[in-house]
Formats: sequence, structure tokens, C-alpha cells
Amino acid sequence: MFTWPHLTAGPERAMLEQMLDRNRRAVADTLRGLSEADARRRLVVSATTPIGLVKHAAAAERIWFQRTMLGLPESECDGYASGGEGSFAVADDETVADVIAEFERASRRSREIAAGLDLDDTRPHRLAGDVSLRFVYLLLTEDFARHAGHGDILREQITAGA
Repeated sequence: MFTWPHLTAGPERAMLEQMLDRNRRAVADTLRGLSEADARRRLVVSATTPIGLVKHAAAAERIWFQRTMLGLPESECDGYASGGEGSFAVADDETVADVIAEFERASRRSREIAAGLDLDDTRPHRLAGDVSLRFVYLLLTEDFARHAGHGDILREQITAGA
């Protein structure tokens, strides 16, 4: 359901952070309220599932904030921090609540890292070259909006069959 942003004008950073947080919530909301079985339903050819989308979003948080902006090696991140199909993998013993909590922890850590940076602060990225915090905010806002849309479609398919 669409709700208007709290800020519709104001400082750039506040606007960027608000939009990223809106899309973080939208990703998590596609999973909230689904049963464990429904959260794992594969309705498309890829390995994309509602729970996998949220797991992937947690990995994206770590890749861009912990690895890229903070400069941590993958082994020092607080969870899976690589891309590709592995970022969608959910262990059999992980629950919907576990994965939402993991994403929320990763998002909280990202906010803490970003708080110590200016929008124009740059860090090297192995594929993209130098990236700024502003770029990371915009990239993840776009990425999470796209994945929330995927999640909305999957959820619609699941609930239509219920």
C-alpha cells in the first residue's frame, strides 16, 4: 500500500536516507505475514523466493556498507557479504522472523556506518571504481525498490492461490 513520504522537500541527505529506508521497509514487508512454506515458494524459474529476496537485501547492505564503504574484508562482515545466487540462499533452519531480523540488523549497521560519512566520501569498488556514499544510497534505493516489486508480485501470486 502506498503511503506518502514524511519528507517531500528538504536537505538532500535526509531525503536520500528516507527513500532508502522506505524501500528497506517495502522489501521486508513483502515477507511479513507469510507462512514459512509460502515464504519459500518458488514461483519463477530463478531461485527467487520472498524469503530469498530479503536475505539478498541483507547481503547487499553488507556488500555496499561494510565491505565497500567501511573497507572490511568479507570474512569480517557480520554475515554473508557476496553477490550472486548465494545471496538468495536461506538455510532450512532460518525462519521468516530470523531473516527479517537479519535484514534489519544489517540495515541498522549500514546506518551507523553511513553516519560517519559525508555524501561525497568515496571508496574504491572492484568493479565500479570510486563510489560515493550518495551513489550507494541511490543504488540501494533502486535495487530495493526493484526487489520490493518482485516481492509484491510473488506475494500476489501466493495470496491469490490461498
